[in-house]
Amino acid sequence: MSLTRETVLEALKTITDPVSGSDIVAAGIVRALNIEDGAVRFVLEVDPARAEAYAPVRDAAEAKVTALAGVEKVSALLTAHSTKAPPPDLKPKKAAQPQGPQKIPGVDRIIAVASGKGGVGKSTVSANLACALAAEGRRVGLLDADVYGPSQPRMLGVSGRPASPDGKTILPMRNHGVTMMSIGLMTNEDQAVVWRGPMLMGALQQMMMQVQWGALDVLIVDLPPGTGDVQMTLAQKAHVDGAIVVSTPQDVALIDARKGIDMFKQLHVPIVGLIENMSTHICSNCGHEEHIFGHGGVAAEAKKLNVPLLAEIPLHLDVRLAADGGAPVVVSKPDSPQAKAFQEVALGLIQRGAA
Repeated sequence: MSLTRETVLEALKTITDPVSGSDIVAAGIVRALNIEDGAVRFVLEVDPARAEAYAPVRDAAEAKVTALAGVEKVSALLTAHSTKAPPPDLKPKKAAQPQGPQKIPGVDRIIAVASGKGGVGKSTVSANLACALAAEGRRVGLLDADVYGPSQPRMLGVSGRPASPDGKTILPMRNHGVTMMSIGLMTNEDQAVVWRGPMLMGALQQMMMQVQWGALDVLIVDLPPGTGDVQMTLAQKAHVDGAIVVSTPQDVALIDARKGIDMFKQLHVPIVGLIENMSTHICSNCGHEEHIFGHGGVAAEAKKLNVPLLAEIPLHLDVRLAADGGAPVVVSKPDSPQAKAFQEVALGLIQRGAA
């Protein structure tokens, strides 16, 4: 059995929380679970008044995870809530912000991944592209800017709340070689973000400028679908080097993709290229190839716009299973045809100096 986030959580569920009587996962004290190259790290965040009582719980949790197949090292930290270091406040600030696009400290290049409509696999492309670039030795960050529908924490297998040493600076999470930040880490998985535009824009600016990204070769920004506040805020506040537009081949998706391309033109953001997702499906039983959503529409649009067609990504069950499992297909099955499609995009961007 391969070592996964679910495997670790199942082991931790056997440990009882001494306060609530439930398991420590259900009690919500397991934070910042991170799995990378056989090393498992997590935090037990508890009431400071009961910190001493939780020392045996930490030891038991560490022992349970150490016993799992594939685990080479375990780091379990015991921390306590403190009023001196509150979690970062993502509400808009009244202080005047610099005008015009700004460079994010430490970030060499920013690539936005966008789509005109939802459901075309933009977030899946973002996660796999980020991991593929990291596998090629690039220092990669991934900003999940889809505030209303954040999916990158699940896709990258990241959980827990990011730390904030001073209530202002936000420390991002990391997995599969990718540094990641998402509003989904600040809320419960089933909690809706009910914000109007100004709050959304303020949160986005703080996730860009107040996150301690470190030194990155490229920051991938997973945008929400459409042509609204988030896209405008990103282009107006940060220096975006280029955009990748994702679409399925069907006409309905291409209509909205053209609107997204036109939006970037108006915002003076160059188009790096187009990606046709769910391009073709090959039956796992008989090998028959079928173009469920049509074929060639994105290639024709790329030719018309005189921009590269970066890839035609096949529709495959492994891509979905890998995303749901917290390890994108380029990580879980790097030798598969699906993974190689993303790897070729990453190599092409590196060769062109775009990432």
